[in-house]
Amino acid sequence: MSQWSQVQQLEIKFLEQVDQFYDDNFPMEIRHLLAQWIESQDWEAAANNEAMAMILLQNLIIQVDEQLDRVSQEKNLLLIHNLKRVRKLLQGKYHGNPMHIAVIISNCLREERRILAAASMPVQGPLEKSLQNSVVSERQRNVEHKVSAIKNSAQMTDQDVKYLEDLQEEFDFRYKTIQSLEQNDKNSALIKQEMLALQAMLNTLDYKRKEVLSKIGRVIHEIDMLMSNMLTEELLDWKRRQQIACIGGPLHGGLDQLQNCFTLLAESLFQVRRQLEKLDELLTRLTYDGDPIPVQRPQLLEKVNFLLYNLFRNSFVVERQPCMPTHPQRPMVLKTLIQFTVKLRLLIKLPELNYQIRVKATIDKNVSTVSNRRFVLCGTHVKAMNMDESANGSLSVEFRHLQPKEMKTSAGSKGNEGPHMVTEELHSISFETQVCLYGLTINLETSSLPVVMISNVSQLPNAWASIIWYNLSTNDPQNLSFFNNPPAATLGQLLEVLSWQFSSYVGRGLNSEQLNMLAEKLTGQVSYNDYQLSWAKFCKEHLPGKSFTFWVWLEAILDLIKKHILPLWIDGYIMGFVSKEKERILLKDKTPGTFLLRFSESNLGGITFTWVDQLENGDVTFHSVEPYNKGRLSALPFADILRDYKVIMADNVPENPLKYLYPDIPKDKAFGKHYSCQPNEVSKPSDGGGKGYVPSVFIPVSKILNDSTEPHSPSDLLPMSPSVYAVLREHLSPTAIETAVS
Repeated sequence: MSQWSQVQQLEIKFLEQVDQFYDDNFPMEIRHLLAQWIESQDWEAAANNEAMAMILLQNLIIQVDEQLDRVSQEKNLLLIHNLKRVRKLLQGKYHGNPMHIAVIISNCLREERRILAAASMPVQGPLEKSLQNSVVSERQRNVEHKVSAIKNSAQMTDQDVKYLEDLQEEFDFRYKTIQSLEQNDKNSALIKQEMLALQAMLNTLDYKRKEVLSKIGRVIHEIDMLMSNMLTEELLDWKRRQQIACIGGPLHGGLDQLQNCFTLLAESLFQVRRQLEKLDELLTRLTYDGDPIPVQRPQLLEKVNFLLYNLFRNSFVVERQPCMPTHPQRPMVLKTLIQFTVKLRLLIKLPELNYQIRVKATIDKNVSTVSNRRFVLCGTHVKAMNMDESANGSLSVEFRHLQPKEMKTSAGSKGNEGPHMVTEELHSISFETQVCLYGLTINLETSSLPVVMISNVSQLPNAWASIIWYNLSTNDPQNLSFFNNPPAATLGQLLEVLSWQFSSYVGRGLNSEQLNMLAEKLTGQVSYNDYQLSWAKFCKEHLPGKSFTFWVWLEAILDLIKKHILPLWIDGYIMGFVSKEKERILLKDKTPGTFLLRFSESNLGGITFTWVDQLENGDVTFHSVEPYNKGRLSALPFADILRDYKVIMADNVPENPLKYLYPDIPKDKAFGKHYSCQPNEVSKPSDGGGKGYVPSVFIPVSKILNDSTEPHSPSDLLPMSPSVYAVLREHLSPTAIETAVS
């Protein structure tokens, strides 16, 4: 079943989540019509490879054209209209930046997998639940409503200022007319009446000036309160959601909404600033005793400028954290002399700023806060922000060719690179720029989340563990000394993040039973609600009786799944995380030949299968094969191993003992679609391959003695062609075959 088919079967509350991340950037119609084709492409790799992204974009347009031809024949007018619109969108919006559509589709597929994983969980995890708090959603709506109201108030004040200007011009004209009269004419009753009218008009002017200043003051106060409270909280929440998304959590949305709020507030402040400038202009033409403008205007202007400074400073954000294109699901881990990408955005989107802001990237700007290791950035580290590179027209800049290079210490050698010292050192990439607009000059600075610098890819697993622990444990964006005394983490939240590693990296998260097994492995107990786990227990201390840590063991399993058994994992046929004791409880009452698949607890990156059998006296026995690691699985696909596996019991011919996948799924029904070819048939030498050779295959064979239930050695995997095996069966007794195998 395709991923999209699974999505369509979700409950309505999960479908609503899916609906949130499909928009005009990637319409849901295309996801639906091209589901299988889209899922068969490597969008993740294309997101960091421009040539590959361009090819996929062109192929996507071809696929849309084919759908357009089909619906044209069916005369489906609505679908024809939508597909033409989508085709125009793809050609216009992404032709200059094909990697952007690859990023969008990759993120959508990843978020679908996360939602599917969440739907399979009995309860929502504590972290995800906090991110989807209804109070947060209500605050988002309130912010948008208040920003809209402020914008309307500023526009209404514009009309008041215009009325005031018109009133003052009329007053000025009538006053100058009287002043131009002869002295005798000024004493007439008509002129005295006009003077009284002018005095009334001046009183009205004074009242309107005070009213306009009061309205301007209220608008400024509303903006100040909104920025100080709800907008600041919204921005902090977005940054927290970004942290969680970086370690595999739900995709963080809401930046476009924040951009809209920041931009409208900036426009309102600049509008108020122009209103104050207009009042100053009116002041130069007319003033009087008790005039409120010279008293109130300087204070209001100072407050407006202060708010603009703060708004701009908060609007400069890292939209996409530093990430190596070679490891898109391991952001914030950077390898020396390997390029990484990072994207920044100014949330105040004003046309006047397009190509006017140049951003400079540096590393470890505040060197006193970091380790003895020093780095510099090589490559293009100064670029201009623009609205042309982003599909949504945001004012942003993406650095794509930065490389960190480690500097030698004064002693002439590089810094200490112990196994944990390097991966626990945190560094910061900083960005600075200057905005000059309407007479204001504002210096802006921001920084990435802490990154870990490695010099060898073997350090990547522990470096990623550091990134997980940091972003799980704190929302402080710049605590570079965090690992001097790393805090403990709540086990419930950690297990949720571990499930995200599986859903984001290998397409299927962990269920409650699998998480319970991990909890027991970490703590020795299944109940873990409020258990606090130390950093050392997670990543530094060896598991009891083992030569590796918990994290190294788990990372090896992720790597095994990704490279060798991914389709079987996604289908949900690998139980994986189950102890030997639990597997026997599960299998003991099952039909002989029932088996399950689990990851080895004693071997790194190993998977084994255990099946239940019944002796002649009715006793139940269990058999487990030695775990298959990536070396053996590189030679033979795991599904083929399950299909072709044979055991030779004493006095019996070889047979496949694997009949039903736990609990009762026929083996071929579960794994049939993953077999590399049909089950091997016996071939005669004359039917063989080229040049008279007999076709050969690897057949995994084990020998089991009557009293043996122990795992078997790697030598159990023997190369044997079907024809040779047939000849053996034809000419040799089972005992002789057993002797030969021995």
